[in-house]
Amino acid sequence: MTDAPTLWSASEQAAAIREGRLGSEELLDLMLARIAAVDPAVNAVCTLDEGTARLRCRAADEATAHGQSWGPLHGLPITVKDAIATAGIRSTGGARALEHHVPERDAQAVAALKQAGAIVFGKTNLPEWSGDWQSFNEMFGTTNNPWALDRTPGGSSGGAAAAVACGMTSFELGTDIGGSVRVPSAFCGVFGHKPSFGVIPTLGYLDEPRGGDTESDVNTFGPIARSAADLALLLDVLAQPLAERAVAWRLQLPASAVESLAGLRIAAWFDEPELEIDAAMANVLHRAADLAEAAGAHVDRAARPPLDVRSAWRAGARLIGEAVSVSDETSRGATHREWLFMHRERQRVRQVWAEFFQEVDVLLCPVTLTPAFQHLQDGDWRSRIVVVNGREQSYIEMEGWPALIGSAYLPSTAAPVGCTEAGLPVGVQVVAPFLHDHTAIKVAELLTDVCGGYSVPPIVR
Repeated sequence: MTDAPTLWSASEQAAAIREGRLGSEELLDLMLARIAAVDPAVNAVCTLDEGTARLRCRAADEATAHGQSWGPLHGLPITVKDAIATAGIRSTGGARALEHHVPERDAQAVAALKQAGAIVFGKTNLPEWSGDWQSFNEMFGTTNNPWALDRTPGGSSGGAAAAVACGMTSFELGTDIGGSVRVPSAFCGVFGHKPSFGVIPTLGYLDEPRGGDTESDVNTFGPIARSAADLALLLDVLAQPLAERAVAWRLQLPASAVESLAGLRIAAWFDEPELEIDAAMANVLHRAADLAEAAGAHVDRAARPPLDVRSAWRAGARLIGEAVSVSDETSRGATHREWLFMHRERQRVRQVWAEFFQEVDVLLCPVTLTPAFQHLQDGDWRSRIVVVNGREQSYIEMEGWPALIGSAYLPSTAAPVGCTEAGLPVGVQVVAPFLHDHTAIKVAELLTDVCGGYSVPPIVR
């Protein structure tokens, strides 16, 4: 099963469809069979729309037969995180309040994928209102990690990352405000990209009962896939101004100038007392830096942005908290004046990062504190405890590394770079300067060329 078309990269699948070696409906059937075989144990897919998708796949195959193409994603069947509006398909945000919600129109990002030829056939599981580093809710239950079913796939795009890892979809579209693309990608051993803030429109994001019509601070949509090349392809499809601004605005991300690891200036920041990480995971990350150095990169293990790390990540976490507080009617939230002061401080932090990237090309840092941890559903994110190297840590600390990067609007690619001795995937954040998304993705590709990249999880083998 490891060489099955469902486990190919989306780029390989698209090429096979384009060349007539694989049919769109054939691929859909293979994915539905994979879901039937594996998803009862994983529980990643919460809604299917097979009938509509099948008709669309047949139309794609007919177009292929006539030498026509709908775009670079022609005929690819995909699932989409259930926090993102999809026209005609139930979209709930994981919340009872939207249990029967069927949007009349797609989120702009979903529309862009469809315009490029993708075909949406299902939705993937998440926590209520995307508010956790795990993926479970009252309606659809718990999503399990395909590498270890007693562990979480991460959150909030946990169903999305698990579905990609298992070959249930060509790729996925997730959301990331506090690590929700990066953490699940790392936990499930796949690639995920959190773009620079503002690069991909986020209208259609369902984070509260009346959500979808405005964009939130820090929040981004981002692709999840089985290769870094897929992320680059998908970013080119998704990156665009808001539709209402497109009449006057254009968005053109710079191409990456990186061609190899040789000569690349890399800062490797894995050892941080304020954000101590699991030792087994640290070993894998240091090995990745060693391999990059062996390939000719200049790896600086002492380079750091001159920040008060604890203050910076906690300030970032508070900005994230204010952005998501709309889904919590009991939250007082900051006043607008208070938010403006926080935003002003963020701008100072962003300048520190900009100056740091004058000295290095990319930063390698952890995605979060640990590999995938065992299901932890008692209490809430304020009261739960995780154990790092034998010491109890507040669950909130899991947000440290994602918040440090994301709240500063920086692009970050989560890339699989190996497994712990216990067999759990380890991902690294490849962080680049603001708007240099393609550099982060290209370095992730080069890094995984020497580290291994995506592997098929045990439940599929």
